[in-house]
Amino acid sequence: MGDRFDAKYLKDTDSMHFIMPFMFPNRCDNETFFSFKIDLTRVNEYIAKKNADHPEYKYNLFQCLIAATLKTITLRSKLSIFIHDRKMYKRNEISAAFTVKQEFSDDGGEVLAFIHSKPDWTIDDLHNELHRQLLKLKNKSYVDESTGVMDKFNKLPKFISRPIISAICGLEKKGMILPALVETDPYHSTVNFANLGSIGLPSGYHHLTNWGTTSLFIVVGKAGRMPFYENDQVVFKDGVELNMTVDERIADGYYFSKSMKILQYFLQNPELLDRPFNEKLSDEVFRSL
Repeated sequence: MGDRFDAKYLKDTDSMHFIMPFMFPNRCDNETFFSFKIDLTRVNEYIAKKNADHPEYKYNLFQCLIAATLKTITLRSKLSIFIHDRKMYKRNEISAAFTVKQEFSDDGGEVLAFIHSKPDWTIDDLHNELHRQLLKLKNKSYVDESTGVMDKFNKLPKFISRPIISAICGLEKKGMILPALVETDPYHSTVNFANLGSIGLPSGYHHLTNWGTTSLFIVVGKAGRMPFYENDQVVFKDGVELNMTVDERIADGYYFSKSMKILQYFLQNPELLDRPFNEKLSDEVFRSL
């Protein structure tokens, strides 16, 4: 009772997490923002090693960031919680989404990539799935399901499409929307990425949305030389800035802090991405973070 097509209703939450959605019902009113830099020295060495065999589709930083995030969420289950219609839900699966520019031009189209992660995946499984999807998405004639649905509504006379869209938004707010309408909607994923570095921009803030279920948004900036502090010295290294916006209602500050440290640990020890996403850290490492 109370379960959705994509998640299970959490009936036995503590009193604070039961009451908060009534006090603060909108996701956009409950954003918490994190920003940190990642030293890419080890990641760059790891990527070079993965590409030593000259695969058709090269490993890259963005793949490592997605893999590290999915691995972190797999191990930190509260990150896959979302609040919808004043109820807390635990997702049936972990997913990631991002927008793909089909052509780097003002008129180049955009399509949506949607990754359905598996607990036993490694970065190689993610790499292969991304390759499969990007081959399809780069085809200029391809239109993803969500964009296709929007195009159909847009072609209708506005006096017809507007009440239909309003009704759909109302059904979505109550969790009664048809699954087919949001299969590739990035705002129904566990984590939504914006790779601004791919278009030469620094990292920035991105809001959450009241539409959908996404509780975590990650913005990736342009990688380059950055200052890092080591032994009271400033050292310039290859780095990248990550900015995260999360729904503060799904966990407490300590849980978020630990989760962010685990994500950074995976990026500082990228060989762990070759292990299954559901493989836990040792107790010693976990306590040290």
